[in-house]
Amino acid sequence: MNFKYDKVILIDDDPINNLINRKIFSKTVPDVHIFEFLEGKNALQFLESAESIENTLVLLDINMPIMNGWDFLDIFTSKGYRLDVWMLSSSIDPRDEVKSHTYPSVKGFIGKPLSQDKIKDTFF
Repeated sequence: MNFKYDKVILIDDDPINNLINRKIFSKTVPDVHIFEFLEGKNALQFLESAESIENTLVLLDINMPIMNGWDFLDIFTSKGYRLDVWMLSSSIDPRDEVKSHTYPSVKGFIGKPLSQDKIKDTFF
């Protein structure tokens, strides 16, 4: 089975998490293009200006300053984007996972930390 995405967008306000997640993805899926954003606003600007966003996976943190994951999803949904979004969060509040299922683009919820096994089990 193959990884069905060409690009991965990491949205997390913690640069260390983005660095670790980039390295894990690079080891697991060497050919994928990875884009990191510390703010959802910048990720939305990237999506608007990108030539192609087909086959793009979005991994989205919930708790971020300025624009949290829910704010991002509200704008993302209002713009009609049809990408697969997975929540990648350290939240242990079960209401967050329940709320994530109210967004059509959200395909699932992954607890931090990300690992090669989680990538293989979830996306392959």
